[in-house]
Amino acid sequence: MMTLVCHHSYAQIFKATELFSRADSLRGQLTPLRTCYDIHYYHLDVKVDIPNKFISGTNLFLFTATEDFRKLQFDLFDNLSVEKVEYKGQSLPFSREYHAVMVDFPRIIPKGEIDSFTVHYSGHPIQATRAPWDGGFDWKKDSKGKPWVATACQGLGASVWWPNKDHQSDEVDSMLISVAVPRGLMNVSNGRLINKVRLKDGYDRFDWKVSNPINNYNIALNIGDYAHFSEVFAGEKGTLDIDYYVLQENNTETKKNHLRKNVQQTLRAFEYWFGPYPFYKDGYKIVETAHLGMEHQSAIAYGNRFQNGYLGEDGSDTGWGLKWDFIVVHESGHEWFGNNITAADLADMWIHEAFTNYSEALFIDYFYGREASQAYVNGNRFTIRNDRPLQGPYHVNKSGSSDMYNKGGVIMNMLRTILDDDEKWRTILRGLNSTFYHKQVNYDDIVHYINAHSGHRLSKFFEQYVQYKSLPVLDIKFAADGKIYGRWISEVDQFEMPIHIGKKEKKKALFYISNRYQELGIPGLTKENLSVDTFNYYIGLNIQ
Repeated sequence: MMTLVCHHSYAQIFKATELFSRADSLRGQLTPLRTCYDIHYYHLDVKVDIPNKFISGTNLFLFTATEDFRKLQFDLFDNLSVEKVEYKGQSLPFSREYHAVMVDFPRIIPKGEIDSFTVHYSGHPIQATRAPWDGGFDWKKDSKGKPWVATACQGLGASVWWPNKDHQSDEVDSMLISVAVPRGLMNVSNGRLINKVRLKDGYDRFDWKVSNPINNYNIALNIGDYAHFSEVFAGEKGTLDIDYYVLQENNTETKKNHLRKNVQQTLRAFEYWFGPYPFYKDGYKIVETAHLGMEHQSAIAYGNRFQNGYLGEDGSDTGWGLKWDFIVVHESGHEWFGNNITAADLADMWIHEAFTNYSEALFIDYFYGREASQAYVNGNRFTIRNDRPLQGPYHVNKSGSSDMYNKGGVIMNMLRTILDDDEKWRTILRGLNSTFYHKQVNYDDIVHYINAHSGHRLSKFFEQYVQYKSLPVLDIKFAADGKIYGRWISEVDQFEMPIHIGKKEKKKALFYISNRYQELGIPGLTKENLSVDTFNYYIGLNIQ
């Protein structure tokens, strides 16, 4: 399912100077060789030779031509061999440039035609040294010495281990994932297990059907000696199947109950705030992995060791982060923001992480109240570096600053504070998930939607906080004539942002402040009793 994106707001152009290579452009840009076809379906069929850390297999591409073409590009890392590109029983000529593979067809494929080809490939995939922060295969063993293998490839790209059209703007509508593993082990992938086949060579093949649209980096293998248990969740759209796959050594009632409690609570809170879980057809799964976690759609990778917090720690240092399992909550939040709503370009990965970071606070809000959630957001501020913009440069497969997590959560909390209407805020969050259901979006889509439904002018707000690294400074001047003036100091031209200002111990009023001094009509306001809500607004403050 392909969404072509035009970026009109070229204040979005990356503010820092970076050098990008031809390989970056081939990976990140929507050239005619990629936009000429729209992917509908993959059948990935791969065998994993664990002792030799070797994979081999095929991937079927089923597509519709969006224009007449005779040549297209797919992607596969150049350390993996393309053995053959098969089309209607014949091998097609192809060439490779970095990780891009250009295929020549024997005829013009006319616009509107549905067609397919199959890529045969093999090799030793890149080994992740610190999954999930770097990508590739994570080859591990459990405490009993049995293989425990997983993939994680967000950012680096799914083509690190399987051939595909590796751009977030085009999601397949459905997919079949067939994985052969040594007998005695199990593979767990996305979607639902529809078949297990005993092969002749000492391998078993597991066939997983994905019925909903899915982005490439979410496709995952998880191989291990797994125990399986399941339950159901009574959700907004009916009964949702929940499946858990944990190592046999962790198949205890204490650990199972930990997961059950956190998953049920998370789904309850997020369906309240965001709307129905987006993938009822494929169910919801938690799969234990050696790496910490990843939002693999309908098969969330879980490595938090059955404890609350982030590996037992509370990053906010408020205590609220120790009341729930960070990986269950955060990675589940991505089912709505990241998997349901997907950024069409990696530059807008902040959309995934800002909303999902804030989902942690909304989980707290649902069970412990608004003050607790705001304390959690405020506590996360100390990790913010303001080193780069949250938005990365377009068309080169590059995301922005890691501030997209905690600074992103702060931004969302500021929006909620500006609205000062939780029902409207909840309606916006749910509306985003229904309006952009199973779609790819960009910066403009999100900003325009929130502008249209919030009742506030927030374009300059987003421009400053997402496209620049520094904070706006609220400059308040107590003039000699007794009047009090306020303005914003900001890099953004004609910057404006609403903010709550008032007297200490009194209810604050919302003022629309621009970059020009304007009088603050607050009778009796002095430097001593001035109160600006810097707990919920992440700003600089200058009082003169």
